[in-house]
Amino acid sequence: MFLRRDERWEYMTGPQLKAEREKKGWTQETVADLLRVSQSYLSQLEKGNRRVTERMARAAAELYETSPVLLPLRSSPDTVGCSDSNRLAGELAALGYPGFSYLRESQPPKNPAEVLFSALQTNDLDSRLTEALPWVVLTFPGLDWQWLVSAAKLRDLQNRLGFVTTVARRLAEREGDPSKAALLLEKEELLERSRLARQDTLCHDSLTPAERRWLLENRPDEARHWELLTDLSPEHLSYAA
Repeated sequence: MFLRRDERWEYMTGPQLKAEREKKGWTQETVADLLRVSQSYLSQLEKGNRRVTERMARAAAELYETSPVLLPLRSSPDTVGCSDSNRLAGELAALGYPGFSYLRESQPPKNPAEVLFSALQTNDLDSRLTEALPWVVLTFPGLDWQWLVSAAKLRDLQNRLGFVTTVARRLAEREGDPSKAALLLEKEELLERSRLARQDTLCHDSLTPAERRWLLENRPDEARHWELLTDLSPEHLSYAA
């Protein structure tokens, strides 16, 4: 993934714009007309002589129907806040999550790495939302892991991210997709190096003492490994094959 950084965002580069155009077999004149810019301006962008703005990156991503992983991503995780339930549901719907398909037209898609990071740092989420988090990893395994892992470490969220990745990897195995499973296992091993010993929840910090005691004894093996108090497991996910 070719991206450029400024103080707040990572954008597509000119070579990426050119590559996506050529995949479609379109001329610069055709794309310039569709994007409502001049052919000379588009040429300057593709050559790297002009910076690709956030607006242009989003417009090009929509035009070329590229994966949301190529959408602009905040270069500093510090600027990414927690999610609220309604906003997160809309963001998941925009990415294509089937559980919220009725909300799909409510907002444009965001980069899935940012959506996932925002969700993972939220103290309390509805179970319907936490169940969707492995789907994000399963559906977009090529997301910007360098950015996401660094962001998780910044907020001590590597156990939450590791658990979600483990669940997604097990789902990939059940779907018979060994290449995706191998990629996710590689990311698990990366997160394993910084696994925290302290106990945490999967975005459900309001658990009662009784619930915590029950989960401590009855949580799935994946949750036990990542020191999380949750009963989420691949077998219980409605979108699992």
